[in-house]
Amino acid sequence: MNTRPLIIELLTEELPPKALNTLGNAFADSIQKILQGQHLLAPACTRTVYATPRRLAAQFSAVLDQAPDQPYSEKLMPTAIGLDEQGAATPALSKKLQAKNLSHLTPADLVRRNDGKQDVLYAEGTAPGAALADGLQQALDHAVTHLPIPKVMQYQLADGRTSVKFVRPAHHLLALWGDTVVPVHTLGLQADRITRGHRFLCQDPLTIATVDDWAASLDQPGYVIPGFAERRERIARQLAEASAALGTTIGSDPEVDALLDEVTALVEWPTVYVGAFEEDFLAVPPECLILTMRLNQKYFPLFDPDTGALTHRFLIVSNMQPQDPSHIIQGNQRVVRPRLADAQFFYQTDLKTPLADRVADLAHSVYHNKLGSQLERTERVRKIARWLAPLLGGQPLVAARAAMLAHADLGTQMVGEFPELQGIMGAYYAQHDGEAPDVVRALRDQYKIRLDEPVQADTLIAAVLFMAERAEALIGIWGIGLAPTGERDPYGLRRAALGLISAYEQLTAGGYLQSSQDSPARLAALLEEAANNFGPGKLARGTVDAVLEFIYERYRNQLAATCDRAAIDAVLALRPPVHQVAARVRACMEFAALPEAESLAAANKRVSNLLKKTDGDLPDFDPSLLSEPAEQQLAAIIAQLAPQAQAALQAGDFTASLATLAQARAAVDRFFTDVMVMAEDPRIRSNRLSLLRSLHELMNQVADLSRLVVQ
Repeated sequence: MNTRPLIIELLTEELPPKALNTLGNAFADSIQKILQGQHLLAPACTRTVYATPRRLAAQFSAVLDQAPDQPYSEKLMPTAIGLDEQGAATPALSKKLQAKNLSHLTPADLVRRNDGKQDVLYAEGTAPGAALADGLQQALDHAVTHLPIPKVMQYQLADGRTSVKFVRPAHHLLALWGDTVVPVHTLGLQADRITRGHRFLCQDPLTIATVDDWAASLDQPGYVIPGFAERRERIARQLAEASAALGTTIGSDPEVDALLDEVTALVEWPTVYVGAFEEDFLAVPPECLILTMRLNQKYFPLFDPDTGALTHRFLIVSNMQPQDPSHIIQGNQRVVRPRLADAQFFYQTDLKTPLADRVADLAHSVYHNKLGSQLERTERVRKIARWLAPLLGGQPLVAARAAMLAHADLGTQMVGEFPELQGIMGAYYAQHDGEAPDVVRALRDQYKIRLDEPVQADTLIAAVLFMAERAEALIGIWGIGLAPTGERDPYGLRRAALGLISAYEQLTAGGYLQSSQDSPARLAALLEEAANNFGPGKLARGTVDAVLEFIYERYRNQLAATCDRAAIDAVLALRPPVHQVAARVRACMEFAALPEAESLAAANKRVSNLLKKTDGDLPDFDPSLLSEPAEQQLAAIIAQLAPQAQAALQAGDFTASLATLAQARAAVDRFFTDVMVMAEDPRIRSNRLSLLRSLHELMNQVADLSRLVVQ
């Protein structure tokens, strides 16, 4: 086999930075998929993906110039339709052969095979393998038209007449197989062996002799690191070295990695420089300065490694490497200074108006046209928080204060400039105004996706506000007909549901809810309270039940990642309080591992089916009507175990409650072996069903055990 390395490169205008890595991988995937389908890649062929701000490229280590001949088998049509009485091809067969480029075949060349119903004509043989030029052209066409492009651009080609669509205007195409140009084309471009280096550091075109020269020539003299991962690693190394030299760190939060990815997609020859700003700006809340530098300028703020405090220095990732970088550093410092000054001005101006005085302005801000203004929403959340707080041991007035101030920062200049700082700025302004620490904490934490630590005394009000806001949003948005559909969830109701679940989990972990007890703050009651605070006719009927079911379903999916699905279904079938669900599921999984579990679960399912068939209410169980030893034994074991199971249940020991059932297995098995439940005497029949009802109640206090039966 004649194999050589292949490279295909498309040069463009600057590609969308946040999509660059995805585009590079998708481009290479498309090329590889088609070349593999054409059998043009050797078995040991490896792939290398390249992506820079102005190019997408893929290299393959072993590519054939001609694919091996390939056997084919094409099902054509039933013999009765394809051949006439003389055995000649009918017009239908001739048309089919022509459509499949098999017009050279005669009826004598075709194979007849019975498919179980009738004789069918097949065209079988060996087809010449694809030539590289044809296969790569097909691959390139597929890649260009199947990229996950965020937004397509339409632009005119050099002829002044033809328009094409692509992510960005394309300017050059390189395709080399070894040292040979592969004659492919796309977007009005013909492939050659010319590429381009850095826009400023390498002005002359680069002529590539062989595939092996491509990456090396881009590096020097091209001043381009073509590999995304290699370029990212170099930036990360330079950032680490520069920050360590200053005794600082760039931080470890997820935003750092996201910014590193974005910066990697903006430069071809990265060099890191140190910049600084006046320390007076550090009086502004650090989140404002950090967001300004990262979001607007793509700088890496530097932090004190011991305290985590923001410093007045930052790192710049430049696409240039001059001998004297001072003008780059000074230029970036001049650019960032006005932005920091704006943040300082916004903050100082906002402080002049107490946060509480801004609440009335929420009347002019629409929450939803069917649900009123932000002020109306604030009042609903305030009432829910005031109702919920005392049920959890919190101060209702403090919770109501936090709810009243929760969205007051929407009218501040800082949040107007940086919507990402909602809540965070409210907390700073509340602290400046002398609000209670619990209120400040609640404002700061209200936009968390979920609560991830056990609720403590200093975070209880924050948890109350968190829950009140999500309950109001779920009920209100769902109630006006905007429930999530498919993948669409524009109001984040799935996230709100998971947030509520996390709140109940962390309240339990912190001891504010006991798994051994129900609570007036249970989820159904919270949703009902939220619904009561909407005006008459605002919400669709059945909203509370629908939202409750929606939240339990989210919990089902969440638990399925770590727990047995049958145990989850068994527990959720009873719709227990949310704060008890996890403990019940764990207990159910432990019970399912007992040797008695399968038999008891099967018996429970049988009991459930019998009870479903009863007409009307059953009378109270009468021990005097028990005549069979097996039913007497079952009644005795129920009487013995019921208090034990109930005591364990009330203590929150769901495992012990279920474990008591193991002692009933022998009696249950004997009952169903020896006793005819549906006796002819209606009194005996009803009494036996009443006995089974008692057994059913005993067995299903923690979970619906019939769900544990393997179907």
